[in-house]
Amino acid sequence: MERPCSINSEGKIVSQRRIGNDRVLSYLSNYRIDRIGMESSNQIAPLYRQLAKNGYTVTVSHPKKTRYIAEAKIKSDRVDSKAIAELVRLDALPKAYMPDQETAMLREKIRRRAFLVRERVRLRTKIKSILTYEGIKPPIDHGLFTERGAEWLHSLTLEPVESYLRIIKPLDDEIKQISKHLKELAEDDEDVKLLMTVPGVGYYTALRASRKS
Repeated sequence: MERPCSINSEGKIVSQRRIGNDRVLSYLSNYRIDRIGMESSNQIAPLYRQLAKNGYTVTVSHPKKTRYIAEAKIKSDRVDSKAIAELVRLDALPKAYMPDQETAMLREKIRRRAFLVRERVRLRTKIKSILTYEGIKPPIDHGLFTERGAEWLHSLTLEPVESYLRIIKPLDDEIKQISKHLKELAEDDEDVKLLMTVPGVGYYTALRASRKS
């Protein structure tokens, strides 16, 4: 909210000037504001929570549906803030879903686990590439990244493989810890347990699906 716009019930601008997010509450205290609209972005979550905590009714606009803004001939903060204020006044601002703090933290944990798994896959691919380069065939009687597979990899005494394995170990530990917590959350969530009754849907997929709305 770099250039907030305040309008009255007739749609006339009362105030519109550039301010920092750290001064929004002070700015709002000068006016009798009952509803607030904000344009969706990655930076609004802290301000949204702060405004809601202080008792304001806040609506976040859905970026793809707010055609009033997207189709404006002149794109600027001033045009956007006036457009959002007008849509809020008319009760016509397309809403974007804003998760509560608990849901937001769970989403972050799910994304963090996905990121760590991707990083582990990249490192495992590096190890496989080294084996291919060295002309070494992996064992066929057990997985390469099982406990027995790790013992076999260590037996090769290849410095780059050892380096990657040292990095993978803490990733394994962290993924295991996060997965354990997510599984516990899934077992306490009735919606997630219902999703898990679908064949092939485990706790992780069910948690992700339940937190997308």
